[in-house]
Amino acid sequence: MARPREFNVDTVLESAMQVFWAKGYESTSLDDLCKATGLGRSSLYAAFGDKRALLLSSLDRYEERGIARIVAALSRPPNIRKAVAAFLDDFIDEIVAGPGRRGCFLGNCAAELSRHDREATARVRRSLERIEGTFRDALVRARVRGEIDATSDVDALARFLVAGIQGLRLVGKAKPDRAALDDIAAVMLNCLGRKS
Repeated sequence: MARPREFNVDTVLESAMQVFWAKGYESTSLDDLCKATGLGRSSLYAAFGDKRALLLSSLDRYEERGIARIVAALSRPPNIRKAVAAFLDDFIDEIVAGPGRRGCFLGNCAAELSRHDREATARVRRSLERIEGTFRDALVRARVRGEIDATSDVDALARFLVAGIQGLRLVGKAKPDRAALDDIAAVMLNCLGRKS
């Protein structure tokens, strides 16, 4: 009979994700992962496979967490523009305070792995597409409610919002200046238009 796991998979994945996010895939050693998770090599291998499989599981965790955050933010009343404004404000707060200066885990992985790891790149692409879809769904609902113009291209708007968020993260890594980040967010909000 197999011995039951004596650790919380979610906790281990969170710890591994934080290490990969801070150091990058190539610079993260198995010793780093063991130290962060509190597990030995054999336990990590038995539970997740190799280091790359653990990275892919970490990417999945980041994606699910990010989508849940966006869904919660875009569900706030009273309208889509104010919900996106509050989301961007919180996002910029994280960057300026420090935790958000690591950039986007998806973006970091794409930059590091895109040339030599097709599966990881496909996973990043899928995650970005799901995030875009989450924004698109909220924009479609907002268009039906009359909160954005009826002729708005919600596909293009969703892509722009995802690109804008990636841009905020990137700029925030190099220049975590609140005023500059607020300017970017204001332009992003302008793309939603103003309902008269």
